[in-house]
Amino acid sequence: MSENNQKIKLLKILEFLRAESNAGKPVSTSQIIGYLNSIHISCERRTLYKDMDMLIDSGANIIKTELGRENAYYIDEVSFSLAEVKTLIDAVQAANFVPADKTAELVDKLLSYAGIRRSEIIRDNIIFYNNHKHTNENIYGNIEQIELAIKHKRQVSFYYFDLDEKRNRIYRKNKKRYITDPVALVFSEDNYYLVAFSQKYHNAVNYRVDRMDIVEVEEEAICEEALIKKRKTETYTEQVFKMYNGETETVTIEFAPDMLGVIYDKFGESIEIRHADKGWLKIKVAVQISPTFWGWIYQLEDKIKIVSPEGIKPPFDIIKFYNGI
Repeated sequence: MSENNQKIKLLKILEFLRAESNAGKPVSTSQIIGYLNSIHISCERRTLYKDMDMLIDSGANIIKTELGRENAYYIDEVSFSLAEVKTLIDAVQAANFVPADKTAELVDKLLSYAGIRRSEIIRDNIIFYNNHKHTNENIYGNIEQIELAIKHKRQVSFYYFDLDEKRNRIYRKNKKRYITDPVALVFSEDNYYLVAFSQKYHNAVNYRVDRMDIVEVEEEAICEEALIKKRKTETYTEQVFKMYNGETETVTIEFAPDMLGVIYDKFGESIEIRHADKGWLKIKVAVQISPTFWGWIYQLEDKIKIVSPEGIKPPFDIIKFYNGI
């Protein structure tokens, strides 16, 4: 067997042990050989003994035991329960800032920690419900650079953009780089934010991580005010950083162009944007008609309106609340 094939065999043995074994369920030599044969890798019992000794000697957390008259093995590693993996998968799916393709990759990685049998159960029950995923493929790189900047107490710089009705990037400040003092990364309402201190405005500011491009760590150290904010991040997050269930209705909403970012945040970047009269834009969406939905509409004041279906109106108590009656 070539050196490359030997490496593949050892890797497949490790994958099998991680998927199928634990302290209460070791796998026998016959089971390992049977698995290797099923993926077209030939292996004799005597050779497998040497392979297992090699893996153990190299530091793999493999425990050798007996199952009947055979040698048996299991991986002595921390593993996730079915419920833990399912919870993590749901959290990844709910996070808007993780693009759809990276969500699928991350789900597969999480499933590998559940073992073959449990992963099959989870996979059969996965519902890909979040259609509001953002599209910034550099999100992981952005997070990594920001974390490094926070760790080393250095400034961070980046381009910042919005999306137009065709989902093209429109860079702010004529694509001039933002430079700011990072304080923390905060996950709020399905999005990731950089909490930073602005030396220009002498106050804390928030930036959407999925709206950043080419994030870099600067040589300049963050200021003393940023260090103070860092110690008070929890209090600040609670202060700055909420639609209940209702009847579902398909509505047409028209809005001013400067509300496009708000619309993308609420309904996702894949939504079809059309042009309306007087330079406004419009969308057709299914929403849950509820007090919280009407509250969202009223908060946007004269920049958004429901044009169909006719007769759809907020409850009188909502009108009273927002009009100060």
